[in-house]
Amino acid sequence: MEISSVSRGVGPDPLRQAATRLETGFLSEMLKAAGLGETPGAFGGGAGEEQFASLLRHEHAKALAAQGGIGLAESIYNTLKEQNDV
Repeated sequence: MEISSVSRGVGPDPLRQAATRLETGFLSEMLKAAGLGETPGAFGGGAGEEQFASLLRHEHAKALAAQGGIGLAESIYNTLKEQNDV
């Protein structure tokens, strides 16, 4: 039986992944507040377009967070790491 790479300490860090997911959610909400994906005028695509706009915002936020984002994930990670080490 092979031991998984995560249990050996090799591979993605669960704390870093959680911190990145939190930053992604924050950035997605900020992009929504900034109006990314809103349709101009009265000829929008309705509820379907609104749903796909939220998916697009989430993907933009994921890409931003993966490239370093605004530093929120790193700050969250360092705090979680300190609390976990105590």
